[in-house]
Amino acid sequence: MQSGVREMDLRTPVIFYANHAYWWDGFWSQLCTEEFFRQRLHIIIEFQQLRKHRFFTRIGAFSLDQSRPRSLPATLNYAAELLADHNERQNALWIFPQGKIEHVDKRPLVFYKGTASIVSRLLEKVPHVYLVSVVSRIEYLEEQKPELFLSFREPLLVSKGNFHGTNNLTAYMRGMTENHLDELGEKIQNRRLGDVMTIVRGRASVNRKSEAFGRFVRMSREEDIA
Repeated sequence: MQSGVREMDLRTPVIFYANHAYWWDGFWSQLCTEEFFRQRLHIIIEFQQLRKHRFFTRIGAFSLDQSRPRSLPATLNYAAELLADHNERQNALWIFPQGKIEHVDKRPLVFYKGTASIVSRLLEKVPHVYLVSVVSRIEYLEEQKPELFLSFREPLLVSKGNFHGTNNLTAYMRGMTENHLDELGEKIQNRRLGDVMTIVRGRASVNRKSEAFGRFVRMSREEDIA
């Protein structure tokens, strides 16, 4: 996690924009909120997914229905109002501008303009908004079970003065996400993981149990010999 993410001004709303490669993405927003931030969490999820998995509403999710274009302005306005609402906690929105689940290495990414449109509407209500790039990759390394890697980049503080339209902001976020994903992938590939922080550790995988059993057997034999 780069500097500045946990030092954000709590009076300024934040939008975390992330790649969408896995069904579990919504849960990770809740995990990060509980682990690192004290925020009022909101998540935009595609309408059909939220309809099938209503429990997402328990962690602040609401839907955006791309099949009904006329409903989009109302949804974007609703998101801006939520973020602009004064609260004792920082208002945070997690959004996936791809709009659907796609492979983590697909290039180029396609980003919808909804995120930038929310920023535009929000700046009519508040002086600033943070934008934070978040990317995720699931990889198999030395474990039988997969490992999840999450990476946050330094927040970008957006105001009316440096907002140059939805097209430019959408292009910026798309490029940032592609670069961020490639950087994380290269870091994992080359095992440059010295600064990685473990948030949740699951049960031991089969290979770890096997290694532990092997050590126990060797120690027992050594004691018998001694």
